[in-house]
Amino acid sequence: MQIRTGNHQDLPFIKRMLFEAFFWNPEIPRPSMDDFFRSGEIKKLLANWGRPGDRAIIAEIDKKPVGAAWFRLWTESDHSYGFIHPDIPELGMAIVGEYRTRGYGRKLLKKLIDLADEDGYVALSLSVDPANFARKLYESEGFVKVGESGTSWTYKLEW
Repeated sequence: MQIRTGNHQDLPFIKRMLFEAFFWNPEIPRPSMDDFFRSGEIKKLLANWGRPGDRAIIAEIDKKPVGAAWFRLWTESDHSYGFIHPDIPELGMAIVGEYRTRGYGRKLLKKLIDLADEDGYVALSLSVDPANFARKLYESEGFVKVGESGTSWTYKLEW
C-alpha cells in the first residue's frame, strides 16, 4: 500500500469514503449517495474543500484508491459532529469494504496524525458511533472520549 497526498481530483473518492464512514454497518440500509449528500448537514462536511486547514491523504494499491483520511478546521458557529475547538482539526477516514481489517486504516491514521503534527496542530478530534469497530482503532492509537453528540462519541488525541 502506498499513501499519497490528496488533491482536488480526489474529492469524488473522498466523498465516497465519507459515505462509507457514515454507513460502516452493513445491517443499516444505505440511501443513495445523491440522497445522502442532499442533506445540508452532510453537504457541508466537504463543501469548499481546499480552504486553509484542509488536508487529505489517499491509500492506494497498484494505483487504485482503497482508503482516504482527511481533516479540516471548523468554527464555533459552523462545525461537524466531532468539533472540539477551532484550532483542533476534525478527522474523517474510511477504507473500501474489501480492504478493511488489513491494517490500512491504522497506517492512514498514523500518517494523518503525523501530518497534523507537521502542520503545527497539537491535537485531532473525531466523531464515532460507539458500536463502530473503528472505535477500538482510535482508542489503541491514544484517542480518548471527551464527549457525546447525538448517537456518536467525540474523541480527542493530544500530543
